[in-house]
Amino acid sequence: MRLKTVGTALELVAIAAILTLLVLNLTGRVMFAVVEGKSMEPLLQTGDLVLVVKTSPQDIHVGDIVVYRSPYGELVIHRVIKVEHVDGHYLYLIKGDNNAIPDGNIPYSWIIGKVVGIDGSVFKLPVIGYLTLSFKSMFK
Repeated sequence: MRLKTVGTALELVAIAAILTLLVLNLTGRVMFAVVEGKSMEPLLQTGDLVLVVKTSPQDIHVGDIVVYRSPYGELVIHRVIKVEHVDGHYLYLIKGDNNAIPDGNIPYSWIIGKVVGIDGSVFKLPVIGYLTLSFKSMFK
């Protein structure tokens, strides 16, 4: 019997990575977010699935993309364009790449996490999130 060691090894790594992400998701350290809207185009488009990690306030920098919960309860995925540290509190000026004006100064307490990226490139799975968006629209 002959085994495909390369394929098998890659499959095992992929399964281990998926299981790790699922466990981290259950612990609340990692979450998945589905992009909806045009505010982050062309980088992020409706239906893209992104990985979001919890992070400390000092680990959020200009250029990072974060997910935050607005006062209206909606989740927003936008880029940090300025960081201020005032009286022991962090404030982040946030703006969608495709928006003309910033959202305003967002306190760290509103931030859910930072979108995972490597060397300035965002890790995303295009189109995967459409399934979630379809279910969401069915129950509105």
